[in-house]
Parts: sequence; C-alpha cells; structure tokens
Amino acid sequence: MNGYIKSLLSALFLVCIATAFLPAQTMPVSMRAQLFNGKDVNGWQHCGAGQFIIEKGLLKTQGGMGLLWYTERIIGNTVVRVVYKTTNKKSNSGVFIRIPQRPTEPWMAVNKGYEVQIDDSGDDYHTTGTLYSFTKAMNRFSKPNEWNTLEITIDGATTHVTVNGAKVTEFTEGDDVPARKNPSEPERGKRPNEGYIGLQNHSDNDVVYFKEISIRPIERKQAATSDEKK
Repeated sequence: MNGYIKSLLSALFLVCIATAFLPAQTMPVSMRAQLFNGKDVNGWQHCGAGQFIIEKGLLKTQGGMGLLWYTERIIGNTVVRVVYKTTNKKSNSGVFIRIPQRPTEPWMAVNKGYEVQIDDSGDDYHTTGTLYSFTKAMNRFSKPNEWNTLEITIDGATTHVTVNGAKVTEFTEGDDVPARKNPSEPERGKRPNEGYIGLQNHSDNDVVYFKEISIRPIERKQAATSDEKK
C-alpha cells in the first residue's frame, strides 16, 4: 500500500470517528439521533410511580403516574419524533418538552414544562397533539391501536405539533391560554426555549407502546442569493 493510499485511509478514518461523536445539535439535518435503542433505557431515568419496561424491542408504559426522562442533554431548536401506539381510545400518555431542570418527580414536568398529550378520548384542549390544557386541537389525526407518528418542533419560543403529518397545534410564548380549571392541569407561566424531554406513564389502565424517540435539527431554508432570484 503506497503512502498516498495510507494517508487517504487515515483521513477517512478520522472523519468517521469525528462524525460518530458529533453532538446532536451539529448533525446534518438529514440525520436523526435515536434516543431509544430498542434494548434498554440507557440514557434515560425514571421518577415517580410505575415504570417503563422493554417488551419485544418496544418501550411499554406500566402503572403510574411517572416520568421517563432523557438525561443526556437539554433539547431546543429541534424536531422530536415519537412513534407510538395506544391500546384503546382512552389510553393516556404524553411527551414532555421544555422541562427547565432535571426532574425529581413527575409533577415538575407537568407544571414547569409542556405535555404534548396522547389521549384520543379528551376534549379539544386535552386530546392527542395539543399542549395539554394550553392549546386547542385544530383537528384529530391520531389512530387508536395503530402506529402513529408525533412530531414536535421546538423552535425558540414556538412549539409546532403534527400527528401523522398533519398539523394539530401551534403555540408561541405569550399567546392567550385558557384559565387553569382544576389541580390536574398544569400551572400557567412562561416555559424556557429549551429543556429536558420525557415520556409519561399514566396509570395501570393506560398502556402505550413507543418504538421510536428521535431528534433532528430544525431545517432552516436559506434566503435565495441574488443570482438565484434572477
């Protein structure tokens, strides 16, 4: 093997190593960072009652109310993709975002972050894809007993949610919200632009499966150059 080939292979090796350890915020837009490996909950931590178990490569809620939260980093300016399946229309769970501190109990996530609801039996402020009790669903696109794709775009102070590719809600800090109606609803107040994320296990009666939790950077469209505008 001549010197040129050796140098080329060494350079390629270094590029591969460097790419493998890129932080998620610098990954190319086309790449998703998988936060759940299908084998265990490495990188996650649970607080509260109940638990998440691994069943045939899937995360399964068991008991509750508890919170499984991702410990490795805070997340902002990111699209969070969650692929989940409920076992009936009343199955209750949620994806928490913008949790400002490492949570020590599940109500911290409820009152200090936002819950993107998973529940097909609630009203328009408490149904799948809404920020629980903060926003009203534009429509209902989830399918009980089937795999659904929930995408949550955390873009600065704005949160945009789609279910199965269709927009359900959009909210920006400062938008009007309904008054808090009961203690189970979150406290009102501003949330941070980034934070920890987590999954809710709600109760013994609520079984939800998750097969993907991933993140990717937000794709920003660059302004056209003067040559492109001609």
